[in-house]
Amino acid sequence: MVRSPFLQAFADLPRELPIFPLSGTVVLPGVQLPLNIFEPRYLNMVAAALGQCHLIGMVQPRGDLAQPGAPAVHCVGCAGRITSFSETNDGRIVLVLTGLCRFEIAEELPERDGYRRVRPDWSRFAGDYAFEAGNITDRERFMASLRAFCDRRRVEVPWDDIGKMDDYDLVNLLCAHLPLGADDKQALLETDGTEARADLMRGLMDMSLFGTGTAGEQRH
Repeated sequence: MVRSPFLQAFADLPRELPIFPLSGTVVLPGVQLPLNIFEPRYLNMVAAALGQCHLIGMVQPRGDLAQPGAPAVHCVGCAGRITSFSETNDGRIVLVLTGLCRFEIAEELPERDGYRRVRPDWSRFAGDYAFEAGNITDRERFMASLRAFCDRRRVEVPWDDIGKMDDYDLVNLLCAHLPLGADDKQALLETDGTEARADLMRGLMDMSLFGTGTAGEQRH
């Protein structure tokens, strides 16, 4: 797990956190998430994060982002550290967030420079910061479901590479990057433990084989 040089202990996690509401997108500990930032309020958010502890909280909205006013967001998100970034000639920032620790929203704070902020409660997810791993109960069965799902959805997967990953990293990576619906991703994000998360993911993949629709796509 990659940690910020400013955060050496769980107790150092910040008491205030900017949040980036984005439907269909989650990050989990150890997972890298590329983002393309262009809205002025989120450029302000990134500048503020870079000036402090480099952390941004990824959360999913409950409603339509196109609706007037700030949409309600799910109470559980995950903080990611900005581990790389670059500025483009047209004023965008292209960055990579690396997931650090999940949190519950204890309180939403007043906006600052157009972006939203919360007071996070990290206590429920202390195991994320301690890098408490876990195992898939039946990895062979899990991988069979994954292959069937990817074949059905025509998802290209580097099978040799993921075959070498440990269970914790594999499950977290798939939660973030498989083409699952926003509600499914939120359920996976909120599930504690590699074993339970893998069981839920396998169930979701198996159920999708009986459906006719396509899963929601991630949009950054």
